[in-house]
Amino acid sequence: MSSRTPSGQTRASGERAVARHGWAHALVTVLAGLLAMAVVAALGLWAAGAGDLPDGSFGPVVAATMVTAVGGTVKLTGSAGDLASTQAGLTVIPLSVTLTGALVLAWGFLRPLRHRAVAGAAELAGWAGRVAALWLIALIGLTLAARHTFDISLGDDTLGELGDLFGASPKVGFTTDVPLSVFVGVVWLAGVLVLTLLVSRGAPLPAGLLRFQASVRPAAYAMVALLLACVVIGVLAALVVAATKGHARETFAVILLGIPNLVWLALTIGLGATWNGRVEGPFGLPMPHVLDEVLRTPDVSELNLRTLAEHDGRVWWLLVVDVVLLLAAGFVMAARSPARVRAWQHAVHMALALGLTVFTICLVGRISAHFGLSVLGIGDLGGGLGGELFLRPKLWGAVGLAVPWGLAAGFAGALLARRVRRRGEVRTGGAS
Repeated sequence: MSSRTPSGQTRASGERAVARHGWAHALVTVLAGLLAMAVVAALGLWAAGAGDLPDGSFGPVVAATMVTAVGGTVKLTGSAGDLASTQAGLTVIPLSVTLTGALVLAWGFLRPLRHRAVAGAAELAGWAGRVAALWLIALIGLTLAARHTFDISLGDDTLGELGDLFGASPKVGFTTDVPLSVFVGVVWLAGVLVLTLLVSRGAPLPAGLLRFQASVRPAAYAMVALLLACVVIGVLAALVVAATKGHARETFAVILLGIPNLVWLALTIGLGATWNGRVEGPFGLPMPHVLDEVLRTPDVSELNLRTLAEHDGRVWWLLVVDVVLLLAAGFVMAARSPARVRAWQHAVHMALALGLTVFTICLVGRISAHFGLSVLGIGDLGGGLGGELFLRPKLWGAVGLAVPWGLAAGFAGALLARRVRRRGEVRTGGAS
């Protein structure tokens, strides 16, 4: 009897574990993630003035923002009658919405798995599959809702009269590439769930992967902590700006839609990275104003510490902030690692993690936007309507600079953490 009891208890425990993360909990997880993203996107767009868009387009714009937040593709379309044409394009990821969705989904995914040391691969795959299946359905609905067309007024002057005369009143719309957006959105979810398992110390892993957690989990946690710390600092700085210099509505729009875009860009620039970009026409980077000053030139401009310092010497503080944040990240990584890990190993782990983090920032931080109107094939008659904005990194230069920074920060963090008692460390006593 006693030999069968542990087996029965294990079976019952396994059944309860599966019940804790069944379809109902998966549905709650997905709905919570979508609701959080929708609220942040809607508030941010409202603060940015999108509530005044014509023809009831606010809802579809919110849906389109959510689609782009998970890597989906939104296509801009335009027409201006038989005698005119419009050209438009937009590529940007609203990373505030992205980060909100990722954090809520990660919390919901981890909640039923807490307080467990090991979970089977089949169990984890089944739980992730439930979330992914419901997420897939939600993505299809979002991509189908993210489409709309509305008119653009040319004003009451001569340009507007010409537009009415020639039937050239421009219309701009947007739609989604449904298959591509759904595919990328599911891949994004998979990345969030994998990163969640890597970052959380309390998340169970299959027994075959436990040997990797000592080297991967502390570094992953340190990088996520670094990125979140940048966001917190950026939000606090933005709130100070809103309180002291006004423009509160525009500042809250930046916070709710793109504060990670700005602070993670600043993180790479503080490491010495260079971004190329240009601003023309009505487009612009909302804050800080120095970015717009550097990029609003006839030719492509370089955005780095040197060019920014020519306009505002305070940007050198980015270097100081990066040093402090990287030392803190290195210390956190070492403090969460087993005591047997040597300082040079910490340095290597930090270098690889920081290089991968900067690589990811460079991929998701690109911006591209353009719009133009031509009549009878003659140029951009829209004047203030036409414009261009793009920002792209020198990718491999940024990653190459991140590696030595990671080596130094990882080694220094290991030295700082030497006197910190590591979790799970057993200290030997004097008895033999």
